[in-house]
Amino acid sequence: MATIKKESALEYHEKGRPGKIEVIPTVPYSTQYDLALAYTPGVAFPCKEIEANPDDAYRYTAKGNLVAVISNGTAVLGLGDIGALAGKPVMEGKGLLFKVFADVDVFDIEVNEKDPEKLIQTVKAIAPTFGGINLEDIKAPECFEIEQRLIKELDIPVFHDDQHGTAIISSAGLLNALEITGKKIGDIKVVVNGAGAAAISCIKLYVAFGVKKENVVMLDSKGALNTKRTDLNASKKEFVTSRDINTLAEAFVGADVFLGLSVANVVNKEMIRSMAKDPIVFAMANPNSEISYEEAMESRDDIIFATGRSDYPNQINNVLGFPFIFRGALDVRASKINEEMKVAAAKALAQLAKEDVPEIVNQAYNKQNLKFGRDYLIPKPLDPRLITTVAPAVARAAMETGVARKPIADWNEYFLSLQKRMGLDNKLIRYITDRAKNDPKRVVFGQADNLKVLKAVQAVIHDGIARPILLGNPAVIKKTIREMELDLEDIEIINPRSDDEIQRVMDFAEEFVRNRKRKGITRDEALELMQNQSYFGSMMVHMGMADAFLSGTSSKYTYSIKPAIEAVGVRPVLNHIAGMYILMTKKGPFFFADTTVNKEPDAQALMDTTLLAAEQIRKFNVEPKIALVSYSNFGTQREGSPVVVAQAVRMLHEKYPDLIVDGEMQANFALNKEIRMKKFPFSKLAGHDVNTLIFPNLDSGNIAYKMMQEIGGAEVIGPIVMGMNKPVHILQMESSVREIIYLTAIAVVDAQCSGDPRCSSRFIF
Repeated sequence: MATIKKESALEYHEKGRPGKIEVIPTVPYSTQYDLALAYTPGVAFPCKEIEANPDDAYRYTAKGNLVAVISNGTAVLGLGDIGALAGKPVMEGKGLLFKVFADVDVFDIEVNEKDPEKLIQTVKAIAPTFGGINLEDIKAPECFEIEQRLIKELDIPVFHDDQHGTAIISSAGLLNALEITGKKIGDIKVVVNGAGAAAISCIKLYVAFGVKKENVVMLDSKGALNTKRTDLNASKKEFVTSRDINTLAEAFVGADVFLGLSVANVVNKEMIRSMAKDPIVFAMANPNSEISYEEAMESRDDIIFATGRSDYPNQINNVLGFPFIFRGALDVRASKINEEMKVAAAKALAQLAKEDVPEIVNQAYNKQNLKFGRDYLIPKPLDPRLITTVAPAVARAAMETGVARKPIADWNEYFLSLQKRMGLDNKLIRYITDRAKNDPKRVVFGQADNLKVLKAVQAVIHDGIARPILLGNPAVIKKTIREMELDLEDIEIINPRSDDEIQRVMDFAEEFVRNRKRKGITRDEALELMQNQSYFGSMMVHMGMADAFLSGTSSKYTYSIKPAIEAVGVRPVLNHIAGMYILMTKKGPFFFADTTVNKEPDAQALMDTTLLAAEQIRKFNVEPKIALVSYSNFGTQREGSPVVVAQAVRMLHEKYPDLIVDGEMQANFALNKEIRMKKFPFSKLAGHDVNTLIFPNLDSGNIAYKMMQEIGGAEVIGPIVMGMNKPVHILQMESSVREIIYLTAIAVVDAQCSGDPRCSSRFIF
């Protein structure tokens, strides 16, 4: 699991706008008339409607899609009772997950109150604002009373994720593990280490699925909850065993299932070996589990193992549940989240794991063919089907149990609405980085004495995105690492100018001359060039000593791209290169090309740039919808760039009829589907939202992306060099640490795709 440095975490939360979430308007507000509608006097009309009919709050306000994440900070993650204010970063993070995974809006509310009754009254008093309440990080046993009282006394969903989230996800895993082993849920013996909110909720849900209470042994920090204990609260007394068991080791003997929600390293191999045949071990302590994955797998061959960690199979991750449970509950305006809805969510997750896995998920996790089995009990968090599987199951259960006040009439329409909610904009970078992490490649970083490069490399290592190699002066780099206290002590550093690299420089020079002997290069010139980092790094990739090369943070783009072209070469399939930026906007991701290479492209070059862009975009699991832009629309100008663009489009339509592309057109028509359809209904882009712009020349492309960055507030990633034989990308001189990380992930995905036909675009090959 990635090691997070304090400095990096604090910078993440502080940089730019402090925190992780913001509120943005959803209606026009540019004119005085807009403001009069939004506030006084126009706002009086919906107020009067809601006064007459309270349910109209769902029509005229954000209540129906708004959840309160509420905590008093008494049990924050693994930090304990740190107080309400100190827990705010966690609650903001929860809000981010709600929005990213299920498009649920959140206000995080930290209440400085430990008295259960006062906290209950506070939540009740603010409840009219919200469509649902997510209680978070409230300690046991108070959390049980608080949740139950609020469920009973409020008419909106109340859900304590610490209790029920783990219960739902682990139940799905348990159901599937039992199916694999052929065991019946009513017969299994279960050991639970930990007796907090999550553990108790897990066992209650397991019992609802058929586990017998008499077959459960629960332990807390003082040992087994048995009849000898006189120190148990009401919640723990419910799970007292009459069996003569006192220790964890005794409880393991003959057990079928172990559920760990406690602390690290309390389970050993001998305990695992004492379990029954085909043991099911869910060791979910974080960040380190009760027994490590390696030790557990070494203990016996028939084990089924799950943890709370993302770097091992079968991660029990609450994000598989709560966003989609609330999504379903809100969409039918449920009055509560009942047991039937929780059971429905668990069953939906279990069933989804048994269905054929989409190629997008296989690629994201670098798997050839994920299939239901011992290493795949539950779906992956990046599975795009989660929202369309879990949310409808929860909504249907709410309807069937009579707690839905707005039943769904058309399930197909509902399914499509869920898909529409989750645009690729908030998944694209996550998809790229997660896919990179599942098969990290060797990436060489030029100009590694640059502090931003070193910070990015540290993050790349911690996140498992790539295996970095640094180029530069070791003394300078190590000095920076020491001074900045970076976690890079053991990283490989190569200095092309050192005596240690003479042989490699000579080998590179010989290869370089061999490839360019008729292009005016001599051996002496090649030897000198190979001591340049841009040439040396490119040759490392060419010679197979690395998988990708990133450079350019300390030099002009043209100075860095030339060595890459000469050393690595251009793919012969098109014999063309181009540059593309990804622009992350609030409307989703957009792809701009060419922004870095071709100054005045002819029609053939424009076509080739379009094809390279389509191929690259498809690697990111996005379907390219491409507009070739100019200053005119469809033949209104008979000279200049519009003519060249129109010719390129004709060639694309003729040779690649399946490609969704059209032009020439002005940028406003390209980006506004409604006016495009009204004015040019014949366009091949009719009905499509354009996500890719191909510019008629370098001037326009370069100017456009920089204006979007500075005026439009877009986050810019790139430039991505397209068309090279092997991945070489040239960073902007002003690249941020985050942009370097993202481009590293893109370089790794490119390297993964080298020679992989699944990554190749049908438009070219």
